[in-house]
Amino acid sequence: MEQTKMERMKELVDQLNAASLAYYQESSEIMSNYDYDRLYDELLSLEKETGIVLSASPTIHVGYELLSQLPKEAHESAMLSLDKTKDIEALREWLGEQEGLLSWKMDGLTIVLTYRDGALEKAVTRGNGEIGEVVTNNARVFKNVPLNISYTGELVLRGEAVIRYSDFMRINAELEDEGEKYKNPRNLCSGSVRQLNNQVTAKRSVCFYAFTLVKAEGVDFNNSRSAQLEWLRSMGFDVVYYEHVTRENVASSVISFAGMVTENDLPSDGLVLTFEDIAYGKSLGRTAKFPRDSIAFKWNDELGETTLKEIEWSPSRTGLINPVAIFEPVQLEGTTVSRASVHNLSILDTLKLGIGDKITVYKANMIIPQVAENLTKSGPVDPPEQCPVCGGRTEVRQTTDVKSLYCTNPDCQAKKIKSFALFVSRDAMNIDGLSEATLEKFIGAGFVKSFADLFFLQEHEEEITSMEGLGKKSFDNLMAAVEKAKHTTLPRLIYSLGIANIGPANARMLCRAFGYDIGRIRQATQEELVAVDGIGEVIAEGIREYFSKEENKELVDALLAILDLEKPEEEPAEKPLEGKTLVITGSLTRFANRKACQELIESLGGKAAGSVSSKTDYLINNDTTSDSSKNRKAKELGIPILSEADFLRLIGREEIGE
Repeated sequence: MEQTKMERMKELVDQLNAASLAYYQESSEIMSNYDYDRLYDELLSLEKETGIVLSASPTIHVGYELLSQLPKEAHESAMLSLDKTKDIEALREWLGEQEGLLSWKMDGLTIVLTYRDGALEKAVTRGNGEIGEVVTNNARVFKNVPLNISYTGELVLRGEAVIRYSDFMRINAELEDEGEKYKNPRNLCSGSVRQLNNQVTAKRSVCFYAFTLVKAEGVDFNNSRSAQLEWLRSMGFDVVYYEHVTRENVASSVISFAGMVTENDLPSDGLVLTFEDIAYGKSLGRTAKFPRDSIAFKWNDELGETTLKEIEWSPSRTGLINPVAIFEPVQLEGTTVSRASVHNLSILDTLKLGIGDKITVYKANMIIPQVAENLTKSGPVDPPEQCPVCGGRTEVRQTTDVKSLYCTNPDCQAKKIKSFALFVSRDAMNIDGLSEATLEKFIGAGFVKSFADLFFLQEHEEEITSMEGLGKKSFDNLMAAVEKAKHTTLPRLIYSLGIANIGPANARMLCRAFGYDIGRIRQATQEELVAVDGIGEVIAEGIREYFSKEENKELVDALLAILDLEKPEEEPAEKPLEGKTLVITGSLTRFANRKACQELIESLGGKAAGSVSSKTDYLINNDTTSDSSKNRKAKELGIPILSEADFLRLIGREEIGE
């Protein structure tokens, strides 16, 4: 029996370490978070039962193996991971009669910042807890890290580098290819911070939130952890949101945080409870792996049991074919879920997914649908031998421990389909009725070889109306949508071209900066492009590269010969929102949608952001007295909350169209 337990422990150590290496070092996943936690808890239980801890066990190691080319540096004091619980009662017992601070456990990359003589001197990642990677140049381009502060002594603090959900979705939306989209904000953040080129970091909108002050020479905080955090806030740092709790109200506070998860723009994977009394926390010491002054609380994931209907194989422009689990709809965290990415073949194999299997699903961090467990394990299903788009041969490729499926056909139509799907999408040319499935039919039949061909589909009426699912009524509706799409705007056209990293927002800024003159945009120099707000070196180079290619010049000329570009409304002479940042939340009544409000803000010189921070000047919310997380944050930071009417008065208008 003991030998069987030892074998199982070795097996668990190997599985967990392989998953950690993939997750932390390679920003990929071979195991779901749910499975990792389940296997980790099993290993921990076996270690307690047998009294044996293997030298490679993840229960005594923290962080990731350091393999990058970034410089390495040892931390002055070890950065330990936190012990965790999913039991609210355990939090009450842990806190005892002490006061605590309950805060978000943010899901990003932990960073240590050092300041001397009032200037940022150094930024180091957590690494393996003992040694981290030096990322100072990258930290200098985080959106909200102060490069200089008023305090001139030595300051050392810890915090989390994160990418907000709104920025994560924006970055993914600008990638038309499913295979290139990032799996979650944490992986995107890790790859963005641990870059050798900080231009990449700069365009990823990485933010930093302080959660611990390690050293501030000569400053008396009266033994108060919250005093430390508020002092950091006064130095210009954004600080993790926290609440004061006691044994009596910690449970209700946890429930309150749970209610804020879906509105919270910052990725989190639970909560952290820390003693307010600094000296008391230090007096408790530490274990080999955990400090005793803090504990993590992990959400009890709401599990739904359902039946796997199929595995959908989703090809991409890179040739990567991703498996997606399609299952009977199930209610999770207040929404209906019917599909979840399985990410790669390694996870598919681990879960042994087979059609008809009973599975449990959950939302990772209460946000992202995932398969938790397979209860019947009849699979795994065999990956297709042919690409579902082009019919070309597929092959399984392995990178370290991650197996993935690829299409080997260099002329696969997936790339074409994805680029055409972007072109016809709502924020681009907005041609309703052209789904990817319909585009695939048209491309396969040879009707569509370039974007311009979409405006001459009437020449193929007989063939199209005879296609399955496309009768005369569908054809007439499609022709009406195509005709309507001919009358469009230059920002829509620029976005529809699929230029790398150009989304709807920076397409508008680009056009505004060049007076809505596409000729000027096509001839713009690197220096002229970089001078545009929101256009950095990398994006500028992508624009120049796109318009330098002969085939793209011909494509744009063909479109300009067909399209009727609306003349933009004259830019207002006064810019009452110049340099101001506004956040829009809640339902709107005066504007058609948030996008219309955002466009007005931008036309008046302002910037529309996705979440409230210390950089926000106004929050627009018709429900000015609500207790939403954005309202609470705005009140906490002293940011005015405006109704639509208040906003219009602010910009000197009574109605939107004035």
